[in-house]
Amino acid sequence: MPVPMVGRAEALEELRRAWEQALSRGRCVPAVVTGLAGTGKSTLAAAAVQVTTPEVTLFGSARLHSPAPYDWLAAVLAGQGPLPRLPVPPQALAWLAQDPDVPRERYTPDALLRLAVTTVRALVGGRPSVLMVEDLHALDPASLNLIAELAGAELPALLLITSRPPDAAVNPQLAVRTLERLAGAPGAVRRHLGALAAGHVGQILDHVYAQSTPCADVSEAVWRRTGGNPYRLTELLAEAGDLSGLTELLQQPAGRRVRQRQPTEPAAGELTAREREVLGCLAEGMTNKQIARTLGISVRTVTVHVSNLLRKTGASSRTEAAIWAVQSDVRATAAP
Repeated sequence: MPVPMVGRAEALEELRRAWEQALSRGRCVPAVVTGLAGTGKSTLAAAAVQVTTPEVTLFGSARLHSPAPYDWLAAVLAGQGPLPRLPVPPQALAWLAQDPDVPRERYTPDALLRLAVTTVRALVGGRPSVLMVEDLHALDPASLNLIAELAGAELPALLLITSRPPDAAVNPQLAVRTLERLAGAPGAVRRHLGALAAGHVGQILDHVYAQSTPCADVSEAVWRRTGGNPYRLTELLAEAGDLSGLTELLQQPAGRRVRQRQPTEPAAGELTAREREVLGCLAEGMTNKQIARTLGISVRTVTVHVSNLLRKTGASSRTEAAIWAVQSDVRATAAP
């Protein structure tokens, strides 16, 4: 596999410094990483979490298949397992967690925003934390307001955000305003990831094929074929296998496969126990309501898990995820 931080070491160091600022100031420091698809935003964010070693990591992302208010916070709460005891009215907390069985309380938007901030504060509990926001461009307006409100708050936390450029957002104007608010926070970081340079691609090839270093012509051809896009580079090297396979592949027209990749279970080690249960249910053809009944969780929580599964496995649909589950012999298990 390619060295993930080649060409990204400076960006990683900038995120580490932002983390140190957040801890020294006791205030939340936003760090926004933007870039087109496949430029390594999530890889950089994951590396930043590793080098900062926070006591608390709150991860949330947009649910592209069924967006709803406070999606980011609902995803965070879903990752906590049973809802912890927090200084928030139980019904309000259940609504923020998107529990469909709880009637919506008649809170004003400002009141809901305050409750959401209180929830995040309680989850952090004054401990060094990373608040991970993936795919800001796809978030709902309520989540965007919450993220902007957290920027600069009195929390020892790095607010680590990945996003495509605003013109790719669900609501471009709102995304621009949110990014402007984040940029105005003390110590804010904004890092845009572009394509890797030809020299960086050469470094990666030298690492991958350490026993038989590719010549300069091969490195140049790989860079041109992939456009320096880290995701395309990873896919090309995975398809090629060894150096001879890479050379053979480069001799073929772009898009033509030299060999068929064997099906695997993508990112299996990253799945939580609950996500594997949901994946097993998908393999048995269950609907979200049937999964909720089987596992004893809410339908909205199932939706969050399904969205996370599609993101982690790279599946484009629940059917594709179910196929991978069958190939990997993932079984549905009823909750005790």
